Amino acid sequence: MALTGRAALLAALGSIPVGILEPSWTGMLAVNGPLALACAVDYALAAPVRTLVLARSGDTSVRLGETADVHLTVTNPSTRKLRARVRDAWPPSSWLPGTDAAASRHRVTVPGGERRRLTTRLRPTRRGDRQTDRVTIRSYGPLGLLARQGSHKIPWTVRVLPPFTSRKHLPSRLARLRELDGRTSVLTRGEGTEFDSLRDYVPGDDTRSIDWRATARQHKVAVRTWRPERDRHILICLDTGRTSAGRVGDAPRLDASMDAALLLTALATRAGDRVDLLAHDRRPRAQIQARSAADTLLAFVNAMATLEPELVETDSKTLVSTILRNAPRRSLVVLLTSLDAAPIEEGLLPLLPRLTQRHTVLLASVADPHIAQMAAARGSLDAVYEAAAATQSQSQRRRTAEQLTRHGVHVVDATPDTLAPSLADAYLSLKAAGRL
Repeated sequence: MALTGRAALLAALGSIPVGILEPSWTGMLAVNGPLALACAVDYALAAPVRTLVLARSGDTSVRLGETADVHLTVTNPSTRKLRARVRDAWPPSSWLPGTDAAASRHRVTVPGGERRRLTTRLRPTRRGDRQTDRVTIRSYGPLGLLARQGSHKIPWTVRVLPPFTSRKHLPSRLARLRELDGRTSVLTRGEGTEFDSLRDYVPGDDTRSIDWRATARQHKVAVRTWRPERDRHILICLDTGRTSAGRVGDAPRLDASMDAALLLTALATRAGDRVDLLAHDRRPRAQIQARSAADTLLAFVNAMATLEPELVETDSKTLVSTILRNAPRRSLVVLLTSLDAAPIEEGLLPLLPRLTQRHTVLLASVADPHIAQMAAARGSLDAVYEAAAATQSQSQRRRTAEQLTRHGVHVVDATPDTLAPSLADAYLSLKAAGRL
């Protein structure tokens, strides 16, 4: 028997799940039986949410500052047409501030037995792994009065890699490397370099490079040419302790150190050298060893993606022990750390002889450009005090660098924008001098 009046109203309301009615509708349904029936019919004709089949595809990695597209395929196995709003939830750092709401919400219509693909475009603002939360779907009936709602967990991870902005400096450094490697007319000579060939003497050549036996045979002066040694071992050490968390500009010091390490890695692998990575504070956070030249840079980028500064003091003793264990033969050890006086004088300085007697040590540190601006400021009492404080800070860094130099350490102290090319230049200088 068909239900009418109050019985029909109660039956209609009873079939509607709790929580999908807008507050303004509740009073209307209580007094309007036909509207309640229309809502019930509309709800009944809405496609079910739980039976939908969802699948993901798309990008699994992206450089910081670039965009990644993640696709969501919605398959409707029912006979009812799906008219839905879809929210693909990701962490807030997956987008620029204020754009996540629009980027994660979609409208879709899927006839029964068909599928549609939705694309969520991410633009992450932080390094690391970004994992999706859940997909919430609200399925409406043909009248749009009521809706079914449900959520699905469809896991997907996008790894946000370091941006490697210093790669723009790579072509110019590779040109210098080709000069050092003897592929152009400029040949170098230095202690520990490998013999390349003989050529005629020209005014200005170092007389120590004259080959007297060849000169006697040819009855003209011949000199040896040299090329930088290849297959040297380089160990890059990233300090991930508390000093690396200090922000310089818009990013932590660690990010600038990573960028410099990536440029050095790209350059050194092209030079035929083997490069390993160690990230350390109180314990190793990442280690990359014995990779082929083709795989080294990719392995470094992936390892650095999830590194974050740890708010602990770096254990210099454990760091040095780990370096000596990972570099059993003579190597170039590149320390990307702070030039603050206390951590250097109390932690690293007493241990340096253990490193320098076996390895060539190069220390690179990120300087704050704001300190130089403060040191040049004048015009008010506050500016003068700031200039005095900045000058004192600069003097302290210079004294620390001089202490390291007296212990045989090569020091690079540069701002975030110039650290990477400065470190690459220091490496090329050492290579040209045969110091690796």
